Amino acid sequence: MDAIKNLCAPIPAELHTQLRQRQEASGQTLGQYMTWLITKFYEEEGKPIMKGNQRTVAFQVSEELFERFKDYLKKNGIKQNAFFRDCIQKALVAEAPTDASAGEEDGTC
Repeated sequence: MDAIKNLCAPIPAELHTQLRQRQEASGQTLGQYMTWLITKFYEEEGKPIMKGNQRTVAFQVSEELFERFKDYLKKNGIKQNAFFRDCIQKALVAEAPTDASAGEEDGTC
């Protein structure tokens, strides 16, 4: 059996009440419920949270371009999603290309 450690931390009374209600409804002991809750939190950490009004944009690039991009993000301390959101917003506010040959891959960003 795994070693057991006690965790004690003050939390707001309203949150405590909500937590205890949900714990009791689950039929688990407080220890079981907290173990489940904390485990679930860490399993979900880092996974994207989709809200009802959001959509995913995905595309593929070469391995070389991907590695260069990741290096750029790391060097500049930028998150991938922030980079693309900013790029899309800049492209949308920029003037529409006047040349009919300008298109998707004109390097706007």
